[in-house]
Amino acid sequence: MLNEALLQQVKGLMPLLRREVVFAASLDDSSRSTQMREMLTQIAELSPKITFIEEANERTPSFAIRSPQTQIDIRFAGLPMGHEFASFMLAIVQVGGHPPKIDEEVRRAIENLDGDYHLTTYFSLSCQNCPEVVQSLNMMAVINPRIHHTAIEGGAFENEVTAKEIKSVPAVFRGEELFTSGRMGVNELLKLMSGSDSNPVAETWRNQEIFDVLVAGGGPAGVSSAVYAARKGLRVGIVAERVGGQVLDTAGIENLITLPHAEGPNLGQILRKNAIDNGVVIMEPLRVERLSSDENLHVLECSDEVTLKGRSLVIATGAEYRKLGVPGEEEYLTHGVTFCPHCDGPLFKGQKVAVIGGGNSGIEAAIDLAGIVEHVTVFEFLPECRADKVLLDALGRLSNAEVITNAAVQSIDGNGKEVTGLSYQDRVSGQTRQVELSGVFIQVGLLPRTAWLNESGVELNERGEIVCDRRGATTVHGVYAAGDCSDTTYKQIVTALGTGATAALSAYEHVAIGR
Repeated sequence: MLNEALLQQVKGLMPLLRREVVFAASLDDSSRSTQMREMLTQIAELSPKITFIEEANERTPSFAIRSPQTQIDIRFAGLPMGHEFASFMLAIVQVGGHPPKIDEEVRRAIENLDGDYHLTTYFSLSCQNCPEVVQSLNMMAVINPRIHHTAIEGGAFENEVTAKEIKSVPAVFRGEELFTSGRMGVNELLKLMSGSDSNPVAETWRNQEIFDVLVAGGGPAGVSSAVYAARKGLRVGIVAERVGGQVLDTAGIENLITLPHAEGPNLGQILRKNAIDNGVVIMEPLRVERLSSDENLHVLECSDEVTLKGRSLVIATGAEYRKLGVPGEEEYLTHGVTFCPHCDGPLFKGQKVAVIGGGNSGIEAAIDLAGIVEHVTVFEFLPECRADKVLLDALGRLSNAEVITNAAVQSIDGNGKEVTGLSYQDRVSGQTRQVELSGVFIQVGLLPRTAWLNESGVELNERGEIVCDRRGATTVHGVYAAGDCSDTTYKQIVTALGTGATAALSAYEHVAIGR
C-alpha cells in the first residue's frame, strides 16, 4: 500500500510517540478494506508502541486511533490518502502524546468547552481546504476528550453524501445536522463550538501594545511585509482572517521561482512558520472593518471588538472570488454553486456541470472537471475565451466538454434544495435558454478586498484597487499597500512577495527616519 519512500517518512515520525497507540479497524472483504488493513499493518510494524486490532463499527472500512491511557476518540472512514495523509500522520503522533503546536490561550479555551461534541467531517481526497478542518478537529479531540471526531472520505461513502445532499466540502455535521462548511481553522471552530459571538481568545488581542508596523492581510504580500519589517527589529503584527490567503485555495503552484512545484496549503504553512519564527504577532481570525489615521498613528477597528494601533500600516488584504450577482447564486451556495473544482469536483461525479468564465482559471477548471463529471459546459460572456491557447486546445480535445460564448448568465435555478440548471441569454440572438445541470463552478476573476477603506482617506481606483506609488505609499502618510488589493499591474504570488517587501522597507523608513 505505502511505498518504501513514504514508509521511511512515516518511520521518521515514530520517535515522537510518547505513549501507546491502537489502530482499531472495522474491515470487510472489499478492496478498500484490504488496502486499509495493509496500510495500518505496515505502519504498526514501524513502532512497538503501535498495535493493530480489528473490531466492528457502523462504518466499514474505517479505523479509530486511540491511546489506552486516554479517552481520545478519532476515526477515519475510508482511506486518508491524498491531502489527508498528513492529517492521518498528525493524528498518530498527537494521539501518541506529541503536544500540538498551539497557543496556550487557545488550548485552555478548547479544554474549557462545555458539552459533548460528536462531529463528522466529509472530505474529498483532492480537496486542499479539507485538511485544515480535519486536523483542527482532530487536535481539539486530542486536547478535550469530550470532542469526538470522525473524518469521512466522501468517495468511499457516497450513500451518506447523497443522503445528506452534500455539494461542497469540507462539510461538518453535529449528529445529523450540518454544523458548518468550508475552510476553517482552530480559532473559527472554537468560536462556533463555544456558541460565543466573539472569539474566546480575542481578549488577548484587545490588549496589544502599539505596533511599529501593523499588517492587514496574511497572504504572501502580508507575510512578506511582516517578515521584512520584523527582521529590521521592529514590533510587527499581522491581522488576518486566515494566514495564507488565496494561496490556501490553490492546488498546484508551478510559477514561483526557486520552487519547481508547491501545493497551496503547504506554502501557506511555510508562510505562517516564517512569520512566527521572526517574532511576528499573528492575530487570526480577525476581519478588518475600519481604518482611521492621524499624523502619528493608524487605528484598525476589527471584528470581535478588537482595536489595533500601528505607527505604520501595510494593507495587503488581497482579493476574493468575484460573484455573478444573479438570482440563485447566494441561495444555492454550497448546494451546487461553488468556486473550487479541486475541492468539490468529486461530489459531481457522473453529473452535468457548468463553469462560468473562459479565462485561464475557468478553462483549467473545466479540464479538471471533465475527468470526473459526465459533461462540462463553459459559459463565457465575451465573443471568445481569453485563456491561453494551450489550455483551449487541451479542452477542445475532450469529448465531454464544450464552450458557449456570448453567454450572459441570467439565473442559477434549483428546486429549493440544490441546483438543477441555469438560464442564460445568447447575446447575439437575444434569446434566453435553459440548461439542466447539477453544479455551477464560478471562475470570473477576483475582487479587491478594499470596501472597508471607504472614508479612510486611502484613494481607490475605478476597480477598487488601492492607488500607490513605486514605494507602495498610499494617499495617507504612513500607510502602504501591497499585493492583489493594490493597483499593481500583475497579480501573481511572486509579485505579491515583492510588493510586500517593498511596502515593509518603506514602512521601516517611515518609522525609523520619519520619511
